[in-house]
Amino acid sequence: MNPPPFDGALLSRIEDAGLNASAPPQQRWVDGWLVRFSPGKAQRARCINAVAEGRLPLQRRLALCEDLYRECGLPMLLRVTPFSRPADFDDWLAQRGFEAYGATRVMLSPALPADPGALDALGAGLCYEVTNSEAYAHIVGEMRGTDHDGRQAHAQRLLNSPVPYHGRVLRDRDGQVLACAQVAVEGEVVGLYDVHTAPAARGRGLAGWLCARLLLEAGPLGARLAYLQVDEANPARRLYRRLGFVDAYGYHYRAQPDSRR
Repeated sequence: MNPPPFDGALLSRIEDAGLNASAPPQQRWVDGWLVRFSPGKAQRARCINAVAEGRLPLQRRLALCEDLYRECGLPMLLRVTPFSRPADFDDWLAQRGFEAYGATRVMLSPALPADPGALDALGAGLCYEVTNSEAYAHIVGEMRGTDHDGRQAHAQRLLNSPVPYHGRVLRDRDGQVLACAQVAVEGEVVGLYDVHTAPAARGRGLAGWLCARLLLEAGPLGARLAYLQVDEANPARRLYRRLGFVDAYGYHYRAQPDSRR
């Protein structure tokens, strides 16, 4: 199914919001390329975004970035979107042996979802809890099995983000985290991030309720439409469609063979 014909200016706004929300402290500009080199797990925070034409030859820019990633001890990843420049950037990389992977869909909801109803409907003893960004990074990191350094990098990115994050968790009566999610609100746009449900708690509708509640709470902060980024093969896309999200555009990464980690 082809993506709906959203206005190009709106999609560009969503792309900007996603870049802002994923900004790490470790980034710099290289002749029109937004180059990120966070040591964390999130690839959005440690890749090259070719957002402007620049003046140097592409090969020269690439060499400068190779030096930077080598100094940081990180693989060089390039994120390719419909907004990448030049327009044939993806083909240029493919011709030089950069392999594509990590197909991702940006999904958009033109309106925030309806009130999800009372939490009691999901089960007795559940607690809806507000958490700060640093605590959230460690909560979701533990649920995902992220190592300590990865959690610290995530916490640092959230604490230094130019866009405020709001994290929420659902706990059972014993205090165990069953599900978590957070949003980043920038003006009229709200992004849904880091949604996770504990394996033993899946199938109960917890993530759907939590996402709807968070997006609803973003309304009084000025949000009018929502976006998220999700792996193309992730079954959670069915949940997001039920919340009103539809595919808007896609992106992927490219890297040299055997250099990804």
